[in-house]
Amino acid sequence: MLSSSLLPVFVFLLASTSVGGALLAVFYPRAAKASPYRQRFERVAARTESKPKSDEEGRDRRRSVEKTLREIEDKQKANTRQGSKPRLSVRLRQAGLGWSLRTYCLACAGAGLATYAVTLLLGLGTFATLGFAIAGALLLPYIYVNAKRKARFKRFGAEFPNAVDVIVRGLKAGLPMTDCLRVIAAEAQEPVKGEFVTIAQDQTLGIPVDEAVQRMCERIPLPEANFFAIVIAIQSRTGGSLAEALGNLSKVLRERKKMAGKIKAMSAEAKSSAGIIGALPFFVAGAVYLTSPDYIALLFTTLIGKIVLGGCALWMSIGTFIMRKMINFDF
Repeated sequence: MLSSSLLPVFVFLLASTSVGGALLAVFYPRAAKASPYRQRFERVAARTESKPKSDEEGRDRRRSVEKTLREIEDKQKANTRQGSKPRLSVRLRQAGLGWSLRTYCLACAGAGLATYAVTLLLGLGTFATLGFAIAGALLLPYIYVNAKRKARFKRFGAEFPNAVDVIVRGLKAGLPMTDCLRVIAAEAQEPVKGEFVTIAQDQTLGIPVDEAVQRMCERIPLPEANFFAIVIAIQSRTGGSLAEALGNLSKVLRERKKMAGKIKAMSAEAKSSAGIIGALPFFVAGAVYLTSPDYIALLFTTLIGKIVLGGCALWMSIGTFIMRKMINFDF
């Protein structure tokens, strides 16, 4: 039996416990539900606080990329102002010929003498022989250098996507950029091999990678080399995944190559038609000369015939030029 003095205390404790349990049973679910809401609000608030910082970093990166692109564009415009046509020494280097200016002059002299000998054997007049000799001395070496230059550029464009793929695989495997460039310099095909050997040599002399690649772009004025130089310059200044950027560049280069093949296939019919139309007057003139030489001889013996020949040559040249512009696509 509890004493009369402890009975009120015991009743108060029982009543307090009962009331506290009832209040906890009523309000605990709401308190427990409010806790995830509070945590979510805290996460959203933290994300909102960190968002301005990430936005600011993104804006800084965009500004850095824009600045780099602007500098590259200004440099290209400066090179264009200096002269869109490269100098003779630059053209000889781009053609892959180890000629000096003296060698080129000797080639011009040899071409002029050969043309003079051929025209002299054909029995042409003195002035005509001299004119053909001067034209041969000036044009034949120029045409040869241009043909070698275009062929070298074509081989570079065909091999360059493979070199970019080698760099991407090396970077993904953990190799540094310099080692990837040395691998290409050792194992790629010409002329890509020679250009990357020059890049490796420039790096050995202490030139940064982006500047060395920019020099390659000046030696090989192709869009593919320009794209590669822009990617390297942007990555060196703004950071980012170089393997991913070069992987995208490789896809772009291969898509350009596929597009060039499609354009060549679609324009083959137009080129064949243009060739047939351009060669048809010469075949007809040859057939008429074989069947009726006196009939066509008037074109070469009379003044009116010579004027007609000159007018025909002019109009045929204009038509050939227009057809060439129609079937050449720039992309």
